[in-house]
Amino acid sequence: MTNNIEYFVTKLTFREDEDLIKDVFVYESDGHNLSDGEVHPRHWLVNRTEMNSQISTMKRNEKGKWIRGDVFTYTDGLYRWNSRIPENIAKRKAFVSYYHRDDQAYRERFENLFGDLVISKSVIDGDINSDNSAGYIKELIQKEYLLDTTVLIILIGAKTRYRKHVDWELAGALNYKIGDKYAGVLGLFLPSHPNYGSDKYMSDLVPGRLSANFKSGYAIARDWTDDRVTMQGYIENAFAKRSESDKIINLSIPQMQRNTGE
Repeated sequence: MTNNIEYFVTKLTFREDEDLIKDVFVYESDGHNLSDGEVHPRHWLVNRTEMNSQISTMKRNEKGKWIRGDVFTYTDGLYRWNSRIPENIAKRKAFVSYYHRDDQAYRERFENLFGDLVISKSVIDGDINSDNSAGYIKELIQKEYLLDTTVLIILIGAKTRYRKHVDWELAGALNYKIGDKYAGVLGLFLPSHPNYGSDKYMSDLVPGRLSANFKSGYAIARDWTDDRVTMQGYIENAFAKRSESDKIINLSIPQMQRNTGE
């Protein structure tokens, strides 16, 4: 008998031996509606397979729409599929810092592709109005944008280095007084930036505070990617760097007082 309910796996983890699935994050569909996702152990997956339910992978596209992937097969007690799937691990609390005018499209693309992999702590343009660094950071803390952020993600476009709010957000994330630890820092070079895809890193084209932490080894520098597994890995690398807080360079760098270069 065939079960008309179909299941879609978006994240999973393996057991320590890395041969068998430990658990999966699954959405259920009746052909019309998609349920909220839930975590289920491997035996649940096997049970649904024995009920002849179809189990497939699923991922988000750049417009935020879930799209069907390949079908799981089950042979000799093992599941097989063709695409890469993110790990079912704790979502990091991520604050995305960017130049709203030029790079809003990539901010939205990040949310659409990876929104289910993080807990967004980001500011929507116009949410915070303070025009001085102390007041701006204080508002970010009071409204809980930076209070418990664990990873700050900076979208680095061609003009990001000129923007004072990006500098202020990074300064706040690297201040130990905010939350119980410093935030990890991930800088993503966008295709509009000369460093994107280049073997030659030009530090003067990067926000000064960020460049200093790239050089110290605290911040992670990567090129933008649409790949969900790769991006999750970047975020985890930045999160792990929190244990190397002795490499942070922050208080010795004056905060920007105005936008420059335009």
